[in-house]
Amino acid sequence: MKITRLYNGPENLSCFEDIEIDLASKAPLGLFSQPVGAKAVFFREIPPGYHYTWHNVVCREYVVTLEGQAEIEAGSGEKRRFGKGDVLLAEDMTGKGHRTRSIGRKVWRQIFVTLP
Repeated sequence: MKITRLYNGPENLSCFEDIEIDLASKAPLGLFSQPVGAKAVFFREIPPGYHYTWHNVVCREYVVTLEGQAEIEAGSGEKRRFGKGDVLLAEDMTGKGHRTRSIGRKVWRQIFVTLP
């Protein structure tokens, strides 16, 4: 399973990286990743037209888009779009950070899983 990682890279600028989550068979239940401990889980809704200027995450967290779309620009200048079912592992806690804007006409709904 592929997810996107947003991390603090060279020159203190956030960067994107595609990473693969290894899955192993637990037949007949399907494929599973290794468990990862979580600190908290919360949900968020953002209206169309939302724009959040440069910022950092306060802790490592998975952000899963449930509905709608957003575009995130890393400090490196690269932009990526995230839609329904996309998973972002946000780890850019220092440096320039990233900026976020919701795109399209739907509410952007997410679930956050914060990591210890």
